[in-house]
Amino acid sequence: QLQLVESGGGLVQPGGSLGLSCAASGNIDSIYGMGWYRQAPGKKRELVAHITSSSITTYADSVKGRFTISRDNAKNTVYLQMNSLKPEDTAVYYCNTDLGTMIGWGQGTQVTVSS
Repeated sequence: QLQLVESGGGLVQPGGSLGLSCAASGNIDSIYGMGWYRQAPGKKRELVAHITSSSITTYADSVKGRFTISRDNAKNTVYLQMNSLKPEDTAVYYCNTDLGTMIGWGQGTQVTVSS
């Protein structure tokens, strides 16, 4: 099965930016949907951004205009550019395929937005 590894998290100031990467172990060219999800302590995991094989993107209202999801099929990588970060963006961020959400999750990468 496809393995996904998230990276790029860290500590940033409110208003700052951070770019996350999701490296896949195989070809993502034919995967219809991939997304970035986040989970804060005590909260449910939520979808924040989604991209299709034809690069149609959707975003949660809470991140619209601030986050950008993209994919580079040649590099088998999905990205999440996060701008104008807010403390409420603090969470562990995960990437997954649409089908993968029914199977399991990786380690994720921690994003902390704090002064």
